[in-house]
Amino acid sequence: MLAVMKTKQGFGNVTCTNIDEPTCSAGSVKVKVAYSGICGTDLHVFHDTFKNNPPVILGHEFSGVVSQIGEGVSSISVGDRVAVLGSTAVTCGTCHYCKTGNYMFCNDRRGMGHGVHGSFTKYVVVREDMVYKIPENISLEEAALSEPLACAVQAIEELTNIQLGDTVLLSGPGPIGLLCLSLLVEKGCKVIVAGTSADEFRLHLAKKLGADIVVNVNHEDVECMIAKETKGCGVDVVVECAGAVSSINSCLKNVKKLGKFIQVGIVGHDITLDYDTVLYKQIQLFGSLAHSMKTWDRVMQILEQKKVNLAPIITHKMSLSEWEKAFELCEKKSCGKVLLHYE
Repeated sequence: MLAVMKTKQGFGNVTCTNIDEPTCSAGSVKVKVAYSGICGTDLHVFHDTFKNNPPVILGHEFSGVVSQIGEGVSSISVGDRVAVLGSTAVTCGTCHYCKTGNYMFCNDRRGMGHGVHGSFTKYVVVREDMVYKIPENISLEEAALSEPLACAVQAIEELTNIQLGDTVLLSGPGPIGLLCLSLLVEKGCKVIVAGTSADEFRLHLAKKLGADIVVNVNHEDVECMIAKETKGCGVDVVVECAGAVSSINSCLKNVKKLGKFIQVGIVGHDITLDYDTVLYKQIQLFGSLAHSMKTWDRVMQILEQKKVNLAPIITHKMSLSEWEKAFELCEKKSCGKVLLHYE
């Protein structure tokens, strides 16, 4: 079967190659991948700016149908439509972080798509506890967004109290940013979405998803606009999803005194910023790294209740063999979420 694989360390070194189909052992579940989303992490692995362990199959945001179960599996059946929690592929299970459900901080953790084989292929074999049956009212396309939705849910719903009536600056309208936007709109916040000229496609999409104001920072003065919209106070909350130094510095300028700053985007390198702003404004600063076990459980409830419309965020579905074209779309930001599927 075909697989998109990082073959060795360094920039690029990704190819579509033939590999053996995995076997299903005791306690394991074999899933035929339906759709697998391209994540910013996949791009970072391509650029070698995110830790990876080649040779490794990329991809970790996916849905599928169970094709085989191993001996002892009781909660999952062949034919079940599922999403998979790929970030728990390897953990120690005994440290403080594993025991409290915050497995992302386990020193031994390896996630699918960078630490162990991922979902840019036809079949994956995973542990039973990594597999979640999806509600009947959710498509396999939407279910492939379960993992990025969990990232957005932790950032918007779990770290701090964002309230109806808050004015929020969301910088970076990529897929995670658009998911955060959808949650903020559902909460009743006034949302200002900022992006660059390269984000034109995504800024239009943000407007369709309910953003109150979209701002192209290359052509508009964000600081003046926010001062006008907030009567000079600054925004209540910043959600930084771009992971760019100019974006982070702009967000620090535009958050109000005693405001909240949530960092979601990965920068991938050292940056210089006016860190004293955190002190002088007495900002509440939060970093949001992926999600926890409780987040994933909440996502399943959100999917079942269909409170968030995920379908408009999916703008492209492409075959696995078109991965290079799909990556290029993501690099150019001329898309929302791109899903890969097997031929």
